[in-house]
Amino acid sequence: MLYFTPSLVILGHYFKKRLGLVNGIVTAGSSLFTITLPFVLSGLLERVGLQHTLRILSCLMFILILAGLTYRPLLPIKPRPSHPGSRCPPFRQMKHVEERFGADANKEVLLMCIGVTSGVGRLIFGRVADYVHGVNKVYLQVSSFLVIGLMSMMIPLCNIFGGLIAVCLLMGLFDGCFICIMAPIAFELVGPDNVSQAIGFLLGLMSVPMTVGPPIAGFLRDRLNNYDVAFYLAGIPPLVGGAVLCLIPWVEQRRRHKEQEVNLKMLDEKNKHGVC
Repeated sequence: MLYFTPSLVILGHYFKKRLGLVNGIVTAGSSLFTITLPFVLSGLLERVGLQHTLRILSCLMFILILAGLTYRPLLPIKPRPSHPGSRCPPFRQMKHVEERFGADANKEVLLMCIGVTSGVGRLIFGRVADYVHGVNKVYLQVSSFLVIGLMSMMIPLCNIFGGLIAVCLLMGLFDGCFICIMAPIAFELVGPDNVSQAIGFLLGLMSVPMTVGPPIAGFLRDRLNNYDVAFYLAGIPPLVGGAVLCLIPWVEQRRRHKEQEVNLKMLDEKNKHGVC
């Protein structure tokens, strides 16, 4: 995630009018690897083994370092005091597919479906976000959270492989919405000066369920002999988060209204002193 935050923040230095579309195009690149990596990794593991596969992945990550050297901030950097400092569950899906449909099921197809529709979603919703005014972009994020939560809960209900593919396609589409809308919303709420801290804080919070989720899912699997409850529980946080996000436009409107009142009072006081 260390490379992800600056790659989103830097876009706000170069683009303003079409920030949503630009975020969609940039983040769509990662979906290409989501499509191809499952097949590539399977082939590498069979041919060269785990150690050499990890070395190849390290070389690919090194390319990100070279790409990061091209970042050049254009906005002025203001000094400020420092402060100490559930996405799609693909791996649980793979184990669930093996148990539900057998080891011969084409598990890589599911990741490919998520990657394809995620890339499409990033391009579509990135463009749509440019036509949504201000903090109302949050409602696009709400829709993505609600759909991802519902699709997570529907995974255990799919008894045919085609139904699971349909769920993954829809989940990937709104996962793309979630990814590409993140930065434009942050720019709207906190401005360009604080957007890096805002996105970093968001990704930091995301790391908590992503870290504790797999062990909890494994524990439930050992206790209940399936992943059904794990998927049901995984769908709850996005639904709750979507409901909470609905309050952000209201809170932001009240904050701006208070700022306007304060500015008007200050202006009235200046005018009174000027008359005196």
